[in-house]
Amino acid sequence: MRLLVIEDDPLIARSLEQALTPLGNTVDVFTHHAQAREALQSGQFDLVLLDLGLPDGNGLTLLAELRQRGDTTPVLILTARDGIDAR
Repeated sequence: MRLLVIEDDPLIARSLEQALTPLGNTVDVFTHHAQAREALQSGQFDLVLLDLGLPDGNGLTLLAELRQRGDTTPVLILTARDGIDAR
C-alpha cells in the first residue's frame, strides 16, 4: 500500500514511517499543508494519515479540498485535540 502521512511532529512522523514501512508499505511523509496538497494532486494513495494541526494550514481544510475533488481515499485523522467540542 502507498500511504501518505501528513504530520508536523518529527517524532510522530518518523515513528509512523518506521512502523508502517516494514509491513510492506510505501510511506511518504510531509510536514506542511502545502506539500501535502501537491502530493495529493499528483499522486495516488491508498490511505492518508492526517494531522489536523499543521503549521501552514488546517488538516480539515485539506480533507475538504480532497472530498470536493471527488477523491474518496480513506483518511485517518490524527490529532492532539481532546476536547468534546473537537470531536
